[in-house]
Amino acid sequence: MESPSFLDYLFFFIVRPLLAISFVVCFIALWWFLAWKLLLSHVPLVQEIFGLRKKTFKPKPESRGRISKFYKSQNSVPQW
Repeated sequence: MESPSFLDYLFFFIVRPLLAISFVVCFIALWWFLAWKLLLSHVPLVQEIFGLRKKTFKPKPESRGRISKFYKSQNSVPQW
């Protein structure tokens, strides 16, 4: 039985771990990309965090509801 050579040790201690790590990273990146394209890019919170959607500010109307109408009617009545 012959002893393992330098190339065997090199392959076992350097190349195999690098291949394993790169496989895991590629696997995670592939699934992250698929999740991003299919699901995450459509979620409003994620869009806001990553700046994918521009916020549009609409000016609020002056008479929005019952409270503003009430106070406007109060101002038109003379105070004693």
